[in-house]
Amino acid sequence: MIHNSQPVVAFATLGCKVNTYDTETMTALFEQANYRIGHFNEMADVYVVNTCTVTHLADRKSRNMLRRAKKRNPKAIVVAVGCYVQVASKELESLKEVDILIGTGNRNRILDYIETFKQKGQQANYVIQEESATDLEELSITETTGRTRAFLKIQEGCNQYCTYCIIPFARGGLKSRTPDRVLQEVIGLCEKGYREIVLTGIHLASYGYETGNRDALIELIQTLDRRTDIDRIRLGSLDPRMMTETFFERLAKVESFCPHFHLSLQSGSDTVLKRMGRYYTAQAYQGIVEMSRRAFPMAAITTDVLVGFPGETEEEFQETLAFVETIGFYQIHVFKYSPRQGTKAASMPNQIAEEIKNRRSQTLIAVGKKLEDAFLKQHHGRVEEVLVEKEENGLFLGYTANYIPVVIENNEDIKGKISKYVLLYNRNALEMKGIKP
Repeated sequence: MIHNSQPVVAFATLGCKVNTYDTETMTALFEQANYRIGHFNEMADVYVVNTCTVTHLADRKSRNMLRRAKKRNPKAIVVAVGCYVQVASKELESLKEVDILIGTGNRNRILDYIETFKQKGQQANYVIQEESATDLEELSITETTGRTRAFLKIQEGCNQYCTYCIIPFARGGLKSRTPDRVLQEVIGLCEKGYREIVLTGIHLASYGYETGNRDALIELIQTLDRRTDIDRIRLGSLDPRMMTETFFERLAKVESFCPHFHLSLQSGSDTVLKRMGRYYTAQAYQGIVEMSRRAFPMAAITTDVLVGFPGETEEEFQETLAFVETIGFYQIHVFKYSPRQGTKAASMPNQIAEEIKNRRSQTLIAVGKKLEDAFLKQHHGRVEEVLVEKEENGLFLGYTANYIPVVIENNEDIKGKISKYVLLYNRNALEMKGIKP
């Protein structure tokens, strides 16, 4: 051990908010075992890399982090967990830097696996096939970084099998936490002083679907609003195919709900959407956005768009550009298509050249920045409640309910407090300024 009295573990997390939650749950396990949580760039006895496999770039980043860990401390135990390990464990076995491979299941046994490695000193692969796992792995957080907003995974797995996506292979079928387990965890977070929770999942909109209850998500939100002291409830990424007018109408009656909807688009071209296996049209997507805005007129609508999908013509890309402007998104997360082995799209003809993907990506990012600026400008002069999350360089940073970042000057410590501020537009900035009304 680096320190005689207390072993040190360090985490690196790549990918989505679900991975962030999974890392927090593993952190809690190590803390309960008397480990000190260190920084990944420092010496540690155990390094845990929570990997991502959504693109080839994510794979490469995951491998690099694993190598960096062993290089930093050759005597450390290096553990690879997460989606990349789940779909490519045999490939990762060839990395001499990796001591333990776990995947997306059995993470609750990570400490046992470390003890076994200490005894045997041999690389071990504990990856289980997700299709054989029918129950959601129950791991809970006891504390998260920041102590104002907590991510809470309530759902696991996906059964949509979009033609470009590897995630259903990495995360398996639909599995949901019971409402009672979620309720108890939120009550515990409230007792620790958290003001906001973000409900996340691999396919969040399918929460409870495997039980036959299509209203499980809205019912859970209503329960948390009614039976806990949480001030804010926010949702992670939602599949527009599962959204209904009734869902938004019921949400509008939830006092603690934050009107920020991340509705994954992927493309604004109907022909590309069909090849992606998304099974909705741009017009249908627009109808969902209009539903959300009828219920929440100032809702923030954010999205993901994938450029360079196999066969995407310039005309189809222009359709996407025109569509995102029509919708008026607050933010657009742009991804370049990356072939994933085992998916239908990987073997499709007319793969797009990297230089074309790069050009389209930069074009869409520029449009996204313009739309973001326009959304912020709409809020100039509005009075909104802001939850202050942190202090940086003498300034406080917080977020409105619809996820606008707000910078506040204050001589007192206002971290963790919710107060009303007048929002002031700040040209060419990604945040607004907040002043007392």
